[in-house]
Amino acid sequence: MRSLLLSRPDLDFLLHDWLRVGELTGRERFAEHSRETFDAVLDLAEQVATKHFAPHNRAADLQEPVFDGERVHLVPEVAEALAVFAQTGITGAAMDEAVGGMQLPQTVAQACFLWFQAANIATSAYPFLTIAAANLLCAHGSPEQVAQYVPAMVEGRVFGTMCLSEPQAGSSLADITTRAEPQPDGTYRLRGTKMWISGGEHDLSENIVHLVLAKIPGGPAGVKGISLFLVPRVLPSGERNDVSLAGLNHKMGYRGTVNTVLNFGERGGAVGHLVGEEHHGLAYMFHMMNEARVGVGGGAAALGYTGYLHAVEYARTRVQGRRDGRPVAIVEHSDVARMLLAQKAWAEGAVALVLYCARLLDEERTAATAEERDRAHLLLDVLTPVAKSWPSQWCLAANDLAIQVHGGYGYTRDHPVEQFYRDNRLNPIHEGTHGVQGLDLLGRKVVMRSGAGLELLLDTIGSTVTRARDAGLDEHTGTLDAAVTRVREVTAALWAAGDPAVTLANSSVYLEAVGHVVVAWVWLAQLVALDGRDDDLARGKRAAADWFFRHDLPRTGPQFALLESLDRTTLDVLPEWF
Repeated sequence: MRSLLLSRPDLDFLLHDWLRVGELTGRERFAEHSRETFDAVLDLAEQVATKHFAPHNRAADLQEPVFDGERVHLVPEVAEALAVFAQTGITGAAMDEAVGGMQLPQTVAQACFLWFQAANIATSAYPFLTIAAANLLCAHGSPEQVAQYVPAMVEGRVFGTMCLSEPQAGSSLADITTRAEPQPDGTYRLRGTKMWISGGEHDLSENIVHLVLAKIPGGPAGVKGISLFLVPRVLPSGERNDVSLAGLNHKMGYRGTVNTVLNFGERGGAVGHLVGEEHHGLAYMFHMMNEARVGVGGGAAALGYTGYLHAVEYARTRVQGRRDGRPVAIVEHSDVARMLLAQKAWAEGAVALVLYCARLLDEERTAATAEERDRAHLLLDVLTPVAKSWPSQWCLAANDLAIQVHGGYGYTRDHPVEQFYRDNRLNPIHEGTHGVQGLDLLGRKVVMRSGAGLELLLDTIGSTVTRARDAGLDEHTGTLDAAVTRVREVTAALWAAGDPAVTLANSSVYLEAVGHVVVAWVWLAQLVALDGRDDDLARGKRAAADWFFRHDLPRTGPQFALLESLDRTTLDVLPEWF
C-alpha cells in the first residue's frame, strides 16, 4: 500500500539519483556505510513513523497537554512512540560514534526525520529539539558537558530545549532580562522568565537540558552581552533545579507539543553552567537556531507533502461530476489537477531544497579540501533563510489547497488535512518569522564577504542551467537564466539606494522572490538528474516542474520591479492611519 506520509520513490530519487549520497561512503567519516545501510535506516524510519507516530497524531491534537498544578499530562502514546524512537538510534543518526551516534550523512538523517515530521509533527518536536541541543553541545560545550549529557540525549533519557524568547522581548534578543550571577564554584545562578519553550516540562524523560540565553551583570550591552547556559531540570545530586513551570501556552497547531512559560530562580536561582565563553552565547545559539531553521523548513515540507498525498488519494476515490457523459473521480477535473500540481510542485520542491541543504552540511564537514568546505558553508549560510521560510509559506499554501480538494469535507475533522493546515501555520513563525528571515537574507547574507555568498549561489544556479542546456533541456533554462540576472540587478539596485531603511523595507518580498528562483533551480536540477528516465515518477516531476516554471516563477517579475523601484509605502505610512 502506498504511504500517505511521504513518497519513498521520490526520496530514493532525490538521495541517490540527484544528491548521490552513495558517493559519501568514500569518505572516512561514512566509510562503514553503504547504500544498503542508508536504505535500511530509511525503511526503519518509515516503519516506526507509520506504526508509532501517525496513529496518535489526531489524539494528541484533540487531547492537548494539561497542567494540573503539579505535573504535565500528555496522551500516553507520546511517551510510547518516543521510547521506540530512542531504540532506533535515529536521535544520533548523524552524530559521532563517540557519543553513541551512527555517523550517517546528514542528508540521510534529514530524510529519515521527514517521515516522523510527516507522521506527527508535534511528537517529533521532542527529538527535533533534543538533536539540535545535543549538536550544539558537541560543537561548543566542554568535554565534561558533552560526556555528562549528550550520550544520554542520544539514548532518549534526556531531552533538550532552547530558551531564547521572553514575554517582553520576543525576537528582540537584545532586550532579554534573564540574569546569570557567577558563583565561587564556577557555576551561575539564573533568574528570569522564558516564553514559548517547547518541551519545557514533561515526564517523557529522566531529565531536560535547557539551553538558556542570559546576561552576566557587567557585560556589554545588547546582544554582545548574551551568554549561553546549560540548565538541567534535575541536578546531578537528584535534586530538582530551580526551574518552575509558570503555565502552558495553547496553540492553534502543534498541540501535542507541550509549550511552556518557565520561571528560573523563584527559590534563589537556577544552577547553570556556562557553555563556551562569556558573552558569546548568541553565536553558539545560532548553531542550534540555524539547524532548527532548516529543520522547520523540513517540517513544513513534510506537512505539505503528506497533505498533498492525502489530497491525491481523496481525488482518486471521490466520484463527483461527469466528463464525456460518464461519472468521474474528481482527479480528472482540470481545476482539481491544477490544485494537485501546485501542491506537488511546492511540496516536492521544498523537500528537495531541505535535502540539498543537508547535503551542503555533509560537504561542509567532510569535503576533501578547505576550499570545498568553505564553499559549502557559505552556500548553506545564504540558503538557510530561504530553506526555512519558503517551505513554511508555500507548503502551508499547499495544505490550504489540500483542504480545497476535499471540498466541504476538508473543513471537518473526518479528514486530517485541516489539522495539517493548523500544524503548519506555526512554521512561518517558528525560529524567526518571514520578516526576520527576509532581513537576514537581504540585510546580512547577500552582502557578507562583499557579496561572495550571493555570487556563489547565482554561479551555482548558472552551472545547473549550463548542464540543463547540455542535456537538451532548453524550455526552462532561458527563464531561469533571466531570473538570475534579475536577482543580481535588483540586489545591486537595493543596496545602491544609500539608505538601509529603504533597502530593507521590502525584504520579505525579496525573500519570496529569491525563494522562487531557488526552488526553480532545484526543479531544473531534478530534471537534469532524471536523465531521460520515462516512468510515472519522471513524468510527474516534469509536469510539476512545468507548472512551477509557467505559473510560479513568473510571480517574481512584478516583485523584482517593485523592489527595484525602492518602494517607500511601508516607510511612509503613519501608525495613526491604521
